[in-house]
Amino acid sequence: MKILLLEDEVMLNESICEYLESVGHQVESFFNGLDALCAIKENSYDLLILDINVPGLDGLAFLEKIHDLKIHVPVVYISALVDIEDISRAYDLGCYDYLKKPFHLKELSLRVDRIKLSSEVPRIHLRLSKNYSYDQEHSTLLFSNEPHVLTKKQSQIIDLLSRNRGMVVDFEQFRIYVWDENNIDNATIRAEINRLKKSLKEDFVINVRGMGYMIDKP
Repeated sequence: MKILLLEDEVMLNESICEYLESVGHQVESFFNGLDALCAIKENSYDLLILDINVPGLDGLAFLEKIHDLKIHVPVVYISALVDIEDISRAYDLGCYDYLKKPFHLKELSLRVDRIKLSSEVPRIHLRLSKNYSYDQEHSTLLFSNEPHVLTKKQSQIIDLLSRNRGMVVDFEQFRIYVWDENNIDNATIRAEINRLKKSLKEDFVINVRGMGYMIDKP
């Protein structure tokens, strides 16, 4: 999983990063809530691990901010706070789990694995570029969180590419998914994708010569 960690205690930050990376996760860590907010606007993550009392923007306000941006990612809070009001607010904001400091790193890893395996926390919004994201639940392409209108076929193309970010989608997959297995030629598929690309305000659909098209993971 690609994880964003917000923790201002240097030794704990380093220990969490080292441990989670040793069991196969990718971790980007931050000590300041404002820096973490800038990062999540530019990149996509599978999980957020957030302390509450951090400089710049606290962990609870951070979650409120990203919800305003229509970014929905599973969250585990790690905090020394035991005030029931803080804990209640964390769950009201939609956190998945709350781990009180001090804790064993193995326990945190088990919580992360549970989220990874859980069907209760699907990724709803997929980040495609700096300003574009894809709302899976409503099959809608968003630019700066506003719908970008597409034709039916263009919507199907974006859906297919978005759900396969980081992988090349070949022409046969387009034929099956977008054209209902009709025997159309590659030139027709290219023409439709070129019309789609011309309608976009950012160029994130990549032509992989001789193979097909793809969207990179930001």
